[in-house]
Amino acid sequence: MLSWTWAAVQTEPTVPKVYVTHALRKETFVSTVIAVVGAGACDARLAATAERVGAMLGTAGFTVACGGLGGVMEAVCRGAREHGGSTIGILPGADRTAANPYVDIVLPTGMGEARNLLVVRAGHAVLAIGGGFGTLSEVAFARKLDIPVVGLHTWRLPDDGIIHETTAESAVARVVECAGGSLGR
Repeated sequence: MLSWTWAAVQTEPTVPKVYVTHALRKETFVSTVIAVVGAGACDARLAATAERVGAMLGTAGFTVACGGLGGVMEAVCRGAREHGGSTIGILPGADRTAANPYVDIVLPTGMGEARNLLVVRAGHAVLAIGGGFGTLSEVAFARKLDIPVVGLHTWRLPDDGIIHETTAESAVARVVECAGGSLGR
């Protein structure tokens, strides 16, 4: 059984850290959070890619934060959770039951699309997979806040500052590096 609380004292005041306490061992560790953004509806190929990303992040012990709904968000949460990772869903609405079934921590905001800023702020780095205008807004927030963004089959704009990758494996390796972690941790 896991219990979760937001850190009261942080080394980086703009980046929330998730403290996880394992009830059986009474051990606490700080998990690096990767924000994954993408469309609420996607085709099977993009969903499989997002699920693979989630599986790699989960296996490596990272926490995935996302918008908590369907499409890319559900697929990345499924992959992470099925491979031992933890997931946070920051919902646009106030109804916590709207979260996809793979979200461990549901945060209903009632803020609509303004919650996109919270999703970005939750991560040490952002991985954009596919996506529409909501994803574009999250990428823009991240770039404005100087949070690293790795893109996989997503928006390409002139001088966008996005680190574009072509495979799930290279995207995960790069976003983890940008977040200051490593896959071998």
